[in-house]
Amino acid sequence: MAHAEDTRRAVRAAYVFDQLSLEIASAKLGVPFATVRNWKRAAKELGDDWDKARAAQMMAGGGIEDVVRQTLAVVVQQVQATVEAIQLAPDMRPEAKVQALASLADAYNKLMAASRRLMPETDKLAVATEVVIKLGEFVRTKHPRHANAFTEILEPFADEIAMAYG
Repeated sequence: MAHAEDTRRAVRAAYVFDQLSLEIASAKLGVPFATVRNWKRAAKELGDDWDKARAAQMMAGGGIEDVVRQTLAVVVQQVQATVEAIQLAPDMRPEAKVQALASLADAYNKLMAASRRLMPETDKLAVATEVVIKLGEFVRTKHPRHANAFTEILEPFADEIAMAYG
């Protein structure tokens, strides 16, 4: 079945501007995934790289923080999985384990430093959130009789924190 040019443009817009996956864009607009994939490939051959357009749109629209957040989440999961694999590796010598863990820690620290430069607002929100959590723990352990009042104040204050730093 042939699709109108408007449909192809709508699929491209959903992918590039709405940041939908090709699968979701094709389902949303009722076009078979194979057709959408072919449109994307053909457009690239003609000089319209949907992936480059999508990346440019994301950066221009301030979506870079979302990309960095997603990347950090993936990296943290991979770091955890790698640490577990290193710990459980029976054939790995202790010196090799230490070297691998040190290298992993160094890479992780560099990534975190880079993310703070790329996402200063997110970094501020993380610090503010940590301070509020620490304060909550302090009130709960040192002044438990004030915990209910603290919670009553904290819930609306969380919205203030999110507006200021989020």
